[in-house]
Amino acid sequence: MHVGVVGCGLMGAGIAEVSARAGLDVVVAESSRTAAMAGERRLRASLERAAAKGRIDSVEPVMNRVRITTDLGNLADRDLVVEAIAEDESAKLKLFAALDGIVESQDSILASNTSSIPIMKLAVATNRPTHVMGIHFFNPVPVLSLVELVPSLLTDPVTVMRSRSFVEDALGKHAIDCQDRAGFVVNSLLIPFVLSAIRMVESGFASAADIDQGLVRGAAHPQGPLALADLIGLDTVKAVAASLYEEFKEPLYASPPLLARMVSAGLLGRKTGRGFYTYDVPGAAVAGQTNSDIRP
Repeated sequence: MHVGVVGCGLMGAGIAEVSARAGLDVVVAESSRTAAMAGERRLRASLERAAAKGRIDSVEPVMNRVRITTDLGNLADRDLVVEAIAEDESAKLKLFAALDGIVESQDSILASNTSSIPIMKLAVATNRPTHVMGIHFFNPVPVLSLVELVPSLLTDPVTVMRSRSFVEDALGKHAIDCQDRAGFVVNSLLIPFVLSAIRMVESGFASAADIDQGLVRGAAHPQGPLALADLIGLDTVKAVAASLYEEFKEPLYASPPLLARMVSAGLLGRKTGRGFYTYDVPGAAVAGQTNSDIRP
């Protein structure tokens, strides 16, 4: 199978990595040479960590199966293209319209890794809505086994079957079926939980560290909701919450003002080195250290 990925950020690089590790031919498209170089470094660093832990034998054979480009036209021969750009509906709609004219085979699948945007909106931006599909991975992609499969009302059952084969047979991950509604399964449950924890911090009810320790030590969660929000990215949390609120108008989906202020300030979590916790470098936590200057 020839796989295309659009975007080489955390999610795109992860999707490219697991596809290449599965022996698939991968082309990744980025928006600029700078972004492409950053994506290549991100991918290589992840593979080097995997090699150090004995999960792969060596880095180069996997890297050799990945080609990173700044030209969307290089995706023309792909059997499946997964969009993994920023969670911006307008940008995704433009991209799907562009991919529809670029990917040559009408049997090719155009998939989105969106965590909240209805697949139907993306499907009708193309002339092949029967071949548009949600294939939602979870961060970090090389570690987490779950993938949500989200067909729209127009998606052909054969497209769903082929997407499941890609996820389960080729990549060895576990797929669950989801209805095409904002948030799908996991985020519909997770985001209100995370927002509730943010409201606790905002109101002064408890500190971020105490909230997280409560869930880790009292409910056996692997990490607390605020550390998880930092891992997801606070901008992504806000974007998913906005999509959920737009569709359902439920107060539990409304972003707390503190979240909006942090996103405006660029305090996005691990990827920027600061969110509800501070980090030595983006992606590496300083254990137990919270942002003491963040106040309700």
